[in-house]
Amino acid sequence: MMRLKLLKPRLIGIVIASLTGLIATATINQPSYAGGTTFYCQKSNGIPITFARTQDGRNVPMIKWVSQDYFSKEWTNERRCKDVSRRFQRSYDNGTLKYIRTGTLRGETVVCAAANQNAICTDSTLLFTLKRGSNAKLTMRRLLNRRGLVAGSVLNESSEDTVNIDFNEYLNKATDELDSESN
Repeated sequence: MMRLKLLKPRLIGIVIASLTGLIATATINQPSYAGGTTFYCQKSNGIPITFARTQDGRNVPMIKWVSQDYFSKEWTNERRCKDVSRRFQRSYDNGTLKYIRTGTLRGETVVCAAANQNAICTDSTLLFTLKRGSNAKLTMRRLLNRRGLVAGSVLNESSEDTVNIDFNEYLNKATDELDSESN
């Protein structure tokens, strides 16, 4: 009986040490997004632009918001820019921004974040909605900074309606210069 009482604290200590080791290992193996890419909206020449600030300090222009009054008056280009920049950040922080892809959500053509090329667009991965009847492939090429799409390996057109962009490759190959051409 006495031996059991002496062993009990040791066993508890071993169990606690083992659990601490497991928790530390689990924490180390989780992806860390601290200090990673951040997304924000800023105007350049009066045009709202969604930018990505990379770990190495580059400010990569992603989307110029120049829609011509297609969306309701409350969804101004500036509001869309701010809202979409927050959605990019949320998806990046959640680890789901591995790909930018086109898809359909509630009958609308959308652009969403995806953890893999086959992921479907959902409310939680939605980045923005495209104009009704627009060609997703052409719109993606027009909206996203062309300098990031120069390398063919970035853009994967898996069907007539579906476009997948490898986000990390896109960001690594994109320049931090604004296109002189209007999107």
